[in-house]
Amino acid sequence: MTVYQLTVRQRAISPAARRRSAWQAFILYARENWTLLLLGLPGVAFIFLLCYVPMFGSILAFEDFSPRTGFFSPWVGLRNFRLLWESPVVVRIIRNTIMLNAMFITAGTLCSVSMALLLNEVRSRWFKRTAQSLMFLPFFMGWAIVGMIMSGLTDYGTGTINVFLKSVGMQQVVLTNRPALWPWILTLVRTWKDTGSGCIIYLAALVSIDPQLYEAAAIDGAGRWQRMHHVSLPALLPTAILLTLLAIGRIFHNDFGMIYALVGGKASLYPTTDVIETYIFRALQTNTNFGMSTAVGLSQSVLGFICILGSNLLARRYSRARGESYHLF
Repeated sequence: MTVYQLTVRQRAISPAARRRSAWQAFILYARENWTLLLLGLPGVAFIFLLCYVPMFGSILAFEDFSPRTGFFSPWVGLRNFRLLWESPVVVRIIRNTIMLNAMFITAGTLCSVSMALLLNEVRSRWFKRTAQSLMFLPFFMGWAIVGMIMSGLTDYGTGTINVFLKSVGMQQVVLTNRPALWPWILTLVRTWKDTGSGCIIYLAALVSIDPQLYEAAAIDGAGRWQRMHHVSLPALLPTAILLTLLAIGRIFHNDFGMIYALVGGKASLYPTTDVIETYIFRALQTNTNFGMSTAVGLSQSVLGFICILGSNLLARRYSRARGESYHLF
């Protein structure tokens, strides 16, 4: 049969027959892999119940919500969104959210990759395991505990830093009056807490590298730093891009616990530390306008979606230029 005859025959197949064939192929696949589908069912149900079902509540953003009428409250259209976007603080909270998360992602990625590369070169197993355990320990500490540690370090009267400065004859520092320093303080704390968990992921990626690549580089005269630069670092690039894309998708939903525990209600620090989630929290405390709070949350999700689409597009173009595939979709 010629190519032309095959093409004519494929065109002759009706859409209903194609759908029936696709459905039969899916049934066959489900019968052959029912254990795998059953294994993934709890995760699918979890995501559906906690991520997709709550989407129906987004209708509150377009209503003047009242607990008496529920979802059948009066329709107000985009009024709640106008109240948000015409607010004088909207530029500040969006700027702070993007700026802080850009600092977190950049510092966290650099530190995690650097520590993974250095630990990968360590030949002593007990030292490597001890270092991994010590770096991973802060990951299990809640932000409330980290906030208590920060308070013990930075308190003006009894904080360790000010007590030390006073003991050496230097002037005490009031950190709550210096909002410009807090983005760097938050970045330092976030990096200290998350570097261990990120380092574990990059170490797992380094383990999968073929040892023959290192042996070939060593035969060619490459030293340790050259092997790290030309073998280890390129192998970590896809993992780093993937984790960065996932982090970008969470930049509008990932700061409340840290900001609330470390900054709390210090209004003097709001110009540099106030983010969208803390703004929503205060809005719910001071008023009962659930429609506006829902509008803020919906805008938050839309902005995150735009960020993940844009970053994924950049990753796709970069990976295609290198003849590889790093993007999510």
